[in-house]
Amino acid sequence: MFSKSNLISTVVTGIWGFLGGWLLWGTLADPILEEHTATAAKGLMKEMPDMFHLAIGCLLTGLFFSTIYGKYGRGGWSAGNGLTYGVLVGLLLGLGEGMVNMSVMNMLDFTGMLINAVVYVVFYAVMGLLAGLIYQKTMPTEA
Repeated sequence: MFSKSNLISTVVTGIWGFLGGWLLWGTLADPILEEHTATAAKGLMKEMPDMFHLAIGCLLTGLFFSTIYGKYGRGGWSAGNGLTYGVLVGLLLGLGEGMVNMSVMNMLDFTGMLINAVVYVVFYAVMGLLAGLIYQKTMPTEA
């Protein structure tokens, strides 16, 4: 579990999780999603995030994402393989879980859920691309 590839991928994807989340959700999507936030959810978001727990959460996401990719990538690690894996994870969380959350919570309307799903797909696609490149470059090749 704690191979060189996994550790490097964890750190890199964890950093992407922190900075990419800030870029995609905090900067680009926030103004758009605000228009699609249900009235009951106004004020739900903190003015300033708890940076310590945010950083730990991003590292844990990177660890679990990289570990699952490393285990089930079956040695076919590449940028394309990682990108595909990331898109699938993004669809799982953004569209699948997003649809479930929309049906049980007053957070986002349908359009907001779709916008958020696209952001999830982009976020995890980049994370998968990074993990795929790192595993491709750092895993020993089979002879």
